Amino acid sequence: MVRWLDDDEQETWRAYLWATQLLHEALDRRMQQESGIPQSYYVILAMLSEAPGRSRTMTELARITRGSPSKLSHAVRKLEEHGWVRRRKHPEDARTTIATLTDEGHEVVVGAAPGHVEAVRANLFDLITPEQSAQLGAICRAMLAGLDPDGPPFR
Repeated sequence: MVRWLDDDEQETWRAYLWATQLLHEALDRRMQQESGIPQSYYVILAMLSEAPGRSRTMTELARITRGSPSKLSHAVRKLEEHGWVRRRKHPEDARTTIATLTDEGHEVVVGAAPGHVEAVRANLFDLITPEQSAQLGAICRAMLAGLDPDGPPFR
């Protein structure tokens, strides 16, 4: 038997859907205006910038960015064309590809980071109380525990 959402759950569900969609659109718009790159490309560059040696395998990068391997490969190819990322085969396993953030790519992510943080703050944290922020964190961690049994790809 289907457990339909009650009115309060339906309202919460729709508010969550719309809020997250609008947040993603606001962040993407800011990245496009200020840095000329989509939010998804910024996330790839940021995840590489945080890695030891500014390098990750494409498999690890796909897991962290929650992207399909084909979409990630397309995005990284575009980033390579700009000279911001370089790919190479793993020296011990030719089946594994490693993506590395170049110095030019590092400059791009460092330049884009302040605008990104300002947009996240303005469109999320400035709109809620510290208590709500703590609740949101707890809610997201609970969701991740159920949705991603391997654990979140970040620490």
